[in-house]
Amino acid sequence: MTTLAWLSVAVFLGAYALIATEKIHRVAAALGGAGIMLLIHASDAGAAFFSKETGVDWNVIFLLLGMMVIVGVLKQTGVFEYLAIWAAKRARGKPFRLMVLLVVITAVASALLDNVTTVLLIAPVTFLVCERLALPVVPFLIAEAMASNIGGAATLVGDPPNIIIASRGGLSFNDFLIHMAPMIVILIVVFIGLCRIMFRRSFVYDPERAAEIMRLDEREAIADRRLLWQSLAVLALVMAAFVLHPVLHYEPSIVAILGAGILVAATKVTTEQAIAEVEWPTLVFFMGLFVMVGALVETGVIGQVSRLAVEATQGQLGLTTMVLLWASAALSAIVDNIPYVATMSPIVADLVQANGGNGPGRVLWWALAFGADLGGNATAVGAAANVVIIGIAARNRTPISFWEFTRYGLIVTFVTVALVTPYLWLRYAL
Repeated sequence: MTTLAWLSVAVFLGAYALIATEKIHRVAAALGGAGIMLLIHASDAGAAFFSKETGVDWNVIFLLLGMMVIVGVLKQTGVFEYLAIWAAKRARGKPFRLMVLLVVITAVASALLDNVTTVLLIAPVTFLVCERLALPVVPFLIAEAMASNIGGAATLVGDPPNIIIASRGGLSFNDFLIHMAPMIVILIVVFIGLCRIMFRRSFVYDPERAAEIMRLDEREAIADRRLLWQSLAVLALVMAAFVLHPVLHYEPSIVAILGAGILVAATKVTTEQAIAEVEWPTLVFFMGLFVMVGALVETGVIGQVSRLAVEATQGQLGLTTMVLLWASAALSAIVDNIPYVATMSPIVADLVQANGGNGPGRVLWWALAFGADLGGNATAVGAAANVVIIGIAARNRTPISFWEFTRYGLIVTFVTVALVTPYLWLRYAL
């Protein structure tokens, strides 16, 4: 690698260390790292702000912004209080039952929607129900972020890396359902078992609070029924447009911004009220992170690391599959999986053709998808959903530290990727 590439690695590792140790605020670390990348010419204005491959992913930023506005309006209707009471009553106030319910809802929703959208919708419910039952909210938030990453891997639209893989590999929505979804169902069941072990100290049942919850009428929580129906109508249209993306060809970011604009324009909600719930620090953190990772792509660091991992397999399909799976999981834990997949997909396309095209070689696409999607659970910055959950937690004065998330994430990632290994080997590579 060039001197500039090594410098960019040093800057990224320095910023990452500051984020991990929380010596300074993560937004300051990300912006500082991005600024230094631009200062040393590891990237430039064109690459950082306008390049589709190495710049700020404005689709992600505006998707988050639009959905935050929609969630902010929904919050005023009382619907989250309604859902919190409903969920607590369905679980009969028992903490583990409640976590199972929230994990399953999050995973299923993430398979149909973007996983960031899902956690934006489920997090307010989690805060309210945990407050009602006097439960620590952090374990529930961490479990939901991980469930969204696992569930999102099941479909083409569930996670942005899957969209990139489908486009490059000529894969359909049904291909993901056939090859990814069955294993994801198994992983969710295993993940629920892991939650029972990892968060066992948080499942303290309070019969008095449970009895209070069972006496509540969730319908009384609705504060503005007209606004609720208006908001749900707009949200339903937004969700439908997400699912129909292959037909409509509107990016999710455009759909979210249009939905937010229509909701604010057509209701009595003021602009100030609409943007009050926007997580501005989270959006800025993403921008800094995109610029830093883009600089690593621009200087060839990510591509070089990926090529070395692939070359080490010496053209053996089974070995290539395993190396691609585990290397993708490891790298996606450190850098955002979207630019990683964008960088790796041309290399994987060549490998697929060299190993029988869309016959035997197609397993490499599934190895890349599983590795990138599941590897995002390993650290607090490995996936967009993780960053959003941590931002929401900080805003509500229940901060989740980098290592608090990561110590659970490493366990979940190792177990899930380890289970995928024999699945890929036995079903395809062997």
